[in-house]
Amino acid sequence: MKGLIEFIAKSLVDDPTEVRVTEHARRGHVRLELHVAEEDMGRVIGRNGRVANAMRALLRVVAAREGVKASLDIL
Repeated sequence: MKGLIEFIAKSLVDDPTEVRVTEHARRGHVRLELHVAEEDMGRVIGRNGRVANAMRALLRVVAAREGVKASLDIL
């Protein structure tokens, strides 16, 4: 899951070296935090949050296949 979000984010931003994904797991729930450069924040969130919501939807699908719940925070 972490690799998927990292791959998508690096594909979207101008500076892929600034992309960091941290994973926090607790009792069947995984929380991913995506950190990008300030100037790339708009690209990752998208217009009206569409890109961010699409990333969250993909993350939920992958998490469901693994039998866990997942959430994504963009910081």
